[in-house]
Amino acid sequence: MELAEQEIPLGEVTLRRFRGEADLPEYFRVIEESLEHLRPFMPWVAEHSLASTTAFLAERPGLWESGRDFSFAILLDGAIVGACGLFRRSDTAENGREIGYWLHPGATGRGIATRAARALAEQAFRLPGVDFIEIVHDPANLPSAAVPARLGFSEHLRRPAEALAPAETGEELVWRLERARWAELAT
Repeated sequence: MELAEQEIPLGEVTLRRFRGEADLPEYFRVIEESLEHLRPFMPWVAEHSLASTTAFLAERPGLWESGRDFSFAILLDGAIVGACGLFRRSDTAENGREIGYWLHPGATGRGIATRAARALAEQAFRLPGVDFIEIVHDPANLPSAAVPARLGFSEHLRRPAEALAPAETGEELVWRLERARWAELAT
């Protein structure tokens, strides 16, 4: 399963498929600059290193080709300011996908994550067999909650989750958007 778009222009923001090693210096720097901003809710920050970022980028082509994970660098005026993705976790139903995103603190508060999530929702519903998309985050992460709320997602469920990052509450909030609701919103 292939996404048609490997680069999605959104005005001054562009979502671009990661380019592997070519993105490593800039992407690693952006993560380094964002560590304190991301640490409260992003468990992967505790394991962050040059080796982990290199491995992350090296895995992207195979995951893309398998249709399991479509990861993008978020560019603002051509510079990487974060990442987003459309993926299917092992516990996600075959007909569902999840959207994830994070931004450098200097890029927050501008609607960039909302535009990225909207673009990924459009891509998701172009894939055959995708009936719903979800955004999952800790309920205490209010900036992350604003994105699905703006896009017409509904709170689907709250479930227990292991608290792996310092500010996590031990719960996940799952927002869901069904294909039919997306079609209503698009008209």
